[in-house]
Amino acid sequence: MMKIEGIAAFVTVAEAGSISEAARRLRLSKSVVSDRLAEMERSLGATLLHRTTRKLTLTEDGTAFLERATRIVREVEDAASDMAERRGTLAGPLRIAAPVTFGRMHLGPALYPFLAEHPDIELSLDLDDRRVDPASDGYDAIIRHGAIADSRLVAWKLAKSRRVLTASPDYLARNGTPSSLAELDGHRGIFYTNRGVADWRFQGPNGAVLVRARFGLRVNNGDMIRDAATAGLGIALLPTFIAGPAVSAGTLTAIDVGCAPDTEFIYMAHPEGRRPSAKLRAVADHLKKAFGDPPYWDP
Repeated sequence: MMKIEGIAAFVTVAEAGSISEAARRLRLSKSVVSDRLAEMERSLGATLLHRTTRKLTLTEDGTAFLERATRIVREVEDAASDMAERRGTLAGPLRIAAPVTFGRMHLGPALYPFLAEHPDIELSLDLDDRRVDPASDGYDAIIRHGAIADSRLVAWKLAKSRRVLTASPDYLARNGTPSSLAELDGHRGIFYTNRGVADWRFQGPNGAVLVRARFGLRVNNGDMIRDAATAGLGIALLPTFIAGPAVSAGTLTAIDVGCAPDTEFIYMAHPEGRRPSAKLRAVADHLKKAFGDPPYWDP
């Protein structure tokens, strides 16, 4: 007879792409995950995965079984969450992915009191600046800064995010302080890799304006963009949740070019078609209150 633990192990391995990563997500040893997979295959009388030293791939039978297996695991998880909600408690596993800098500076401190209040929630928080796919990567939700264009995701707004042009006092002393959008063209820009050089969008008197500064540096982490700007390497367009402390300390200077950058938001997004659990909704509600409107980092 198939066991739900084996089905969950198979689904997690398929999503993670390796037994070692699946074991990390499930918080089990690799040998236990391997044993559960082997037991599953014996119960089904079919090979679900091709195993090599380099990677795991789904067999034809594994591909056919995965969709239903995923649905079974999600249904069991939702049922457990519903039972916990009926008892007035929030419990069980929850996996969320978030950007590194926002997670370290704001998300973690906001979540710690919530987790202390609900000790039966088993939260796995993965901080990574890459664009993850919550469905295929096995996350209940992702937290993202900026627009979410993926129609497969349902997005909840958590907080507004204002951005500001910044540079070090030394850079501005050497290169001059731009006072208009036109003057930005001759300056070195420090850009976020996931957004690219077409990220500098402003609200001008006649609508949206895209400014393309001279490419100087591209980095995939907000902390490093701030640090590169502080080191005098160019101008960076940073959210105030990153730049605020440095501007207050005087290591970065906010630049006024007469037009405000596009207003953005911090979102939590979950896969479409899957009803969000009570604990996920509770986390989102808690974060909205913790961040505030306007958010506390944007005085």
